[in-house]
Amino acid sequence: MQIREALELAAARLRGGPHPDRARRDAEWLLLQITGKNRAWLVAQGDEEFGGCTAVRYASLVERRLAGEPIQYITGEVEFYGLPFRVTPDVLIPRPETEHLVEAAIAIARGSEAARIVDVGTGSGAIAIALAHHLTSHRLTATDLSEAALAVARDNAQRNGVSVRFLHGDLLGPVADESFGLVISNPPYVPEIDRPSLSVEVRDYEPSTALFAGPEGLDVYRRLIPQAFRVLNPRGHILLEIGYGQADAVRALLEGYGFFSVRVLPDLQGIPRVLDAMRGKD
Repeated sequence: MQIREALELAAARLRGGPHPDRARRDAEWLLLQITGKNRAWLVAQGDEEFGGCTAVRYASLVERRLAGEPIQYITGEVEFYGLPFRVTPDVLIPRPETEHLVEAAIAIARGSEAARIVDVGTGSGAIAIALAHHLTSHRLTATDLSEAALAVARDNAQRNGVSVRFLHGDLLGPVADESFGLVISNPPYVPEIDRPSLSVEVRDYEPSTALFAGPEGLDVYRRLIPQAFRVLNPRGHILLEIGYGQADAVRALLEGYGFFSVRVLPDLQGIPRVLDAMRGKD
């Protein structure tokens, strides 16, 4: 069988899966990943024979994708904010919309060369590592309740050549006696009631502890916001990613605990995606 034929058969197989609109693209991506080649090679060498162990492995990856497994977990790779990250089922897959959170943090942190930043619920380490890459004079700390996630994050920090202090523990518990200029988090915020409506990729493969946060999706915000007030310097910032329709509720929580100057930052679709607030005085 030729390479081109194997690709077409894989694409046809994936059209029967949960994402038929991405069948050809996914089939091609898996093929390039398993061969270590690029699209130019595929175009130029598509008539070459394709078989043996590589063909067997390719068929196995296609079947995993057909079952709904995220392609990022199959390949173990994802790009975030221009940097490469390893991902496993122990961590949430970094989303492009979370890059808005990073952009806002960079803009705020560059106003203070001595800023100390803590990323809460770091997962793969994507946020903390992206910040450490762009804010070389700042000190980055990241926490997570999952030891397995922290192992992935530490590996990603080493891979990207940055220094981040990773601490195991719940929310800001590991740094409760410290002070920071910026607390940043993309916490779990999906309401439990939304679980059945999620795609199979998210619902059945990504870690539920990184997704769901009670009946309204607000449980983690309720715990994190008062903790953030205690560790932030006066006029320090908190940056939070939020879910659809949660802006007013999270704003009310922030203001209720003494934060002010709350800003709502939309994503590229105009959907409120990030809340930025400043800590008031005690």
